[in-house]
Amino acid sequence: MTPEELKGALEAIIYAADEPATVEQLADAVGVEKTEVRAALDELVASYAIEERGVEIRAVAGGYKLYTKPQHHEVVRKFIKALRPPLRLTMPALETLAVIAYKQPVTLPEIHEIRGVNCAGVVKTLLEKRLLTTAGRKAVIGRPILYRTSKEFLLRFGLSDLDELPSLKEFEQLARDAIGLEEGIAPVEPGAEAVAPVERAAVANVEAPAESSDETSMKARAAAANSETPTPGSVA
Repeated sequence: MTPEELKGALEAIIYAADEPATVEQLADAVGVEKTEVRAALDELVASYAIEERGVEIRAVAGGYKLYTKPQHHEVVRKFIKALRPPLRLTMPALETLAVIAYKQPVTLPEIHEIRGVNCAGVVKTLLEKRLLTTAGRKAVIGRPILYRTSKEFLLRFGLSDLDELPSLKEFEQLARDAIGLEEGIAPVEPGAEAVAPVERAAVANVEAPAESSDETSMKARAAAANSETPTPGSVA
């Protein structure tokens, strides 16, 4: 295998891989020594570093992965938004999504405790909208179901993987941009019934909040969701 063929093979594997590809994995796949793979990777990374390229190969989490360059994030998000109709989510649904995103995998009782309100209806809606998926069961009494964000969540918010989740404050703004502040997030009406009826599906079939929709309250609960999670880097 020539050096150019090796770089081409490594590039193809990194592009196809869902997770960062390690040097060991790459060496096994192409059948060459790890030192040769590392040298080829250095050249490949350098070739993507020029300003004219829209993507780059980064060394992350012990492996290599393709990312869009920061200067193109906005156009990528706009493109992804254009491919999908805007979602209709209430603020409680968005708040619950933030809790799960930063604490995942997490159980329904844990979500209830963080938000201070029953979130079963909201979680059901997020599952129906394919923003969440199940992640097995927690090894505790009752074995409650674990929930995590889905690939659709990553696509909606323009993220390559969960390592790229921004700070909580940035996530709130990103959520409004990705879903649409005026079109996508349905307002929570004061005095709404405990559970929204099915015919209100134009908004989202979720539970109305028992707690205040006051912004300070929302941020306090969301901050609790992120209290044990290190702040990740910028969105790719």
